[in-house]
Amino acid sequence: MARDSSVPDDELTAPDDAEAADDGNSGLLHRRSYMKLAGGTTAAATLTGAASAADKGYDVIEARGQTIRIGRGETFENKLIDLTTGESFLIYVEGANSVLRNIGFKGLYRGGSFMISINTGKGDVLVENVYLGDGATKEGADFVHGPGAVFMHRGSEADMTFRHCNVQGYPNNGFYCSNTPYGGSVRFESCFGKNNGVTTFRCGSADDEIVNCVAYNDNTDYGDGYGGYVEAHGRPVWVWNGGTVTIRNSHFADGPYSYALVAGANGSPGSVDFQSGGIRGQIKRASGSTVTVADEVSSDPDLSIPDGVPTSPEEAASGGSGDSSGSGTGQSNDGGSDQLPNVLLVDGSPADATRYEFSVDGSLEHANYEGASIDDGDTIDGSTVRGSVADWKDAFRFSGEVTDLTVDGPGSVRVNGERVDPADYGQRLPHVLKVTGRGTPTSYEITVDGAIELVSDDAPAAEATTVSGSTVQSSLTDGSQTFRFSGALTDVTFTDGAADVTVDGEAIDPSEYGDYEMLPHAIVIDGVDADGASAYSFTVDGAVAKSDYEGASINDADLIEDTAVRGTVGNWLDAYWFDGDIVDFHLRGNAAIDVQYNARDQ
Repeated sequence: MARDSSVPDDELTAPDDAEAADDGNSGLLHRRSYMKLAGGTTAAATLTGAASAADKGYDVIEARGQTIRIGRGETFENKLIDLTTGESFLIYVEGANSVLRNIGFKGLYRGGSFMISINTGKGDVLVENVYLGDGATKEGADFVHGPGAVFMHRGSEADMTFRHCNVQGYPNNGFYCSNTPYGGSVRFESCFGKNNGVTTFRCGSADDEIVNCVAYNDNTDYGDGYGGYVEAHGRPVWVWNGGTVTIRNSHFADGPYSYALVAGANGSPGSVDFQSGGIRGQIKRASGSTVTVADEVSSDPDLSIPDGVPTSPEEAASGGSGDSSGSGTGQSNDGGSDQLPNVLLVDGSPADATRYEFSVDGSLEHANYEGASIDDGDTIDGSTVRGSVADWKDAFRFSGEVTDLTVDGPGSVRVNGERVDPADYGQRLPHVLKVTGRGTPTSYEITVDGAIELVSDDAPAAEATTVSGSTVQSSLTDGSQTFRFSGALTDVTFTDGAADVTVDGEAIDPSEYGDYEMLPHAIVIDGVDADGASAYSFTVDGAVAKSDYEGASINDADLIEDTAVRGTVGNWLDAYWFDGDIVDFHLRGNAAIDVQYNARDQ
């Protein structure tokens, strides 16, 4: 497939001997599911010319032609890169599950190629709170268009997140990430770009997103700032090579170049779903390309710098961010809105995984408040959220009040910045299940993916046996038995007779909750002796169900979608019954895995 001539070769940013790191475990649970497992260590590298600025909360590194390599699981943060030396500097990310955070590049860049280059195996990479706003010059550059800011190599398999980044005045692309159709994905959150040549946001895969971002060009004479080398044809957004890119709450303007958004190039079509925000200028659709613009998209874009974006290198390096008050967008620094004024943050602990569930009496949505990540593993069902955290944060914006909150693990919860006690919010076991006899002897087994307890006085407690806290086996003839439980009801099985069952006062059909006791095989994910939390996913070609086999826990944060499973374990066991074969399995961490075929016969 033809490539844009502004970048002549894929290996443009790395030294000749640069190789992608061996990333060990293959695959991820889902896009961004375990970005937050990136370790808390600082990248090991020789920082030539480093000077201490500890009193300011960051280190100063003088550019002397060095390459800083970021390996798997490493974090490189709180650095001010001094480019006033006039020499080149490269951050080369070669390991997944890594983080670049609080990095400020000071001075006009006079080096050869890109500033940040990403070439990793499967995993996640977070680039957060980075200032690249002093621009670059073409003098001495390796390429016809000059240096660029960020480049993602073709073949890199990382799922990238750029959050609170400021990129201005780079002649050869702000974010060159249109190689994602060949592997990985990219998400831009609350980023700002201005006067970048070729394009600011360049992407292409169906998993790529641009959320709460701003980009435009207004440099009409090209003689002021950035060394006078900004190209006139800088597009705010350029999408090509792959699937449909989603744009939300973002604003773009064309400036001297006649297009604000371009889809497709070099015979390769592009596709965009522009859902909300604003755009001024023409949209170019190359042959075979599609751009869908929703009615909510304004023709009068708000070009203010998004909240949370640093406006100087010192501010970025120290961990600070700008505050573009008066933007009029109704957006907070995490993409929240005035209609969702409250925020709930679940702060995990490296000691163990924490599962949580809460409900509100209004609306809610995911948020990246205080750097929390947004993960598909944290499910929103109406006004109820179920999820899990380890060494990271989850956050949600909501309206109304928190009505129920349950937390299992060492993590803590804050509502609007104040730490709260889950016991102050509703029932620990919020759901009520009632079994009513029909006058004939009946035996049954009920399983939930949380905890369950007998609460009724209609029958002696001895008649009901609770197994592993999540399964009840009991019998009755007349009368009823009532239980309270958390999580979801997963299985109702009658071994003899039949009875009427209600959940929260509503009658249910027990046959809709499956009969999994005859699935023959078992898989156990054992995190008891593992070093920290582990994440896993697998797919079978038959049926699958949660199990308490070998004393495993049953947790609502572990998800089953048809024949696919994903979850986390800390110092406990997860188990599943299944039939058929396991056709795909991924593990992030070092939990032990035990697959037992025909386990019921052993």
